[in-house]
Amino acid sequence: MASDNTHRSYSIIPCFIFVELVIMAGTVLLVYYFECTDTFGIHIQGFFCKDAELMKPYPGVEESSFIPPLILYCVVAAAPTAIIFIGEISMYIMKSTKEALIAQEKTIVTGECCYLNPLIRRIIRFIGVFAFGLFATDIFVNAGQVATGNLAPYFLSVCKPNYTGMDCRFNHQFIANGNICTGNQVVVERARRSFPSKDASLSVYSAVYVTMYITSTIRTKSSRLAKPVLCLGILCAAFLTGLNRVSEYRNHCSDVITGFILGSSIALFLGICVVNNFKGTHSTPTKQKQEDYRGLPLMTFPRVESPLETLSAQVESF
Repeated sequence: MASDNTHRSYSIIPCFIFVELVIMAGTVLLVYYFECTDTFGIHIQGFFCKDAELMKPYPGVEESSFIPPLILYCVVAAAPTAIIFIGEISMYIMKSTKEALIAQEKTIVTGECCYLNPLIRRIIRFIGVFAFGLFATDIFVNAGQVATGNLAPYFLSVCKPNYTGMDCRFNHQFIANGNICTGNQVVVERARRSFPSKDASLSVYSAVYVTMYITSTIRTKSSRLAKPVLCLGILCAAFLTGLNRVSEYRNHCSDVITGFILGSSIALFLGICVVNNFKGTHSTPTKQKQEDYRGLPLMTFPRVESPLETLSAQVESF
């Protein structure tokens, strides 16, 4: 009977791994459709004539930004991965934390072919969840940009609208027809994807996730300020990335703030609910100790003499 249950558990574990791989593949495929194809059309939003909030100077292509997208995305993806990888190996080498990791994780059997020790399992789980959250954040951002079609601060500078036949004698006149732009259509389409800010969302997601990992996992006895300084530095870098988008007139303040909220929410959800604050999934020793006591017979516990019994014995002796 025990062997049947064990064999059944061996066959269930690869099924869970297969489902997770399918979910990850679907997430990556959806990101591809958002980023590299025009499958999802952008909502055409109207605007007011000579709106001052949309007449900021064109800052140039994204590659000319102070923080180019290619460098930002590489740092956002590679830095947390390297920190988690180095942190897990360092803790596994240390004797003080190795026993705790083994007690928390246990060696997991993946079928009858191979084993996963605690180190490999934790690295795969933490980095895999981080990668999934990164793709999920990108999907939420692209969905928001496509659905809203919010205009960038430099929209009118690149749109160069043809006001012929439009009643624009007053600045508050609203133009519902958004297809009157005469500028470069590629740049105009990019200017319609401002809300929320992708750079702010991805940077703060990566910063919050790696900060939770550092504060929950890494233990340092030499210096109490090392972890706070490192975590605050990472969060500050993400905050400055959002400010750079506003200072270069590439996003509105509301776009960046919404991006911060979106990225931090996804990181907190994954860190707390999915990886359980980067702790093991097994029960605590106190609970196991209580269950062990329940199985013991009552006669094994020492008998505690009641004060009433002591008094009655003294009365009988007189």
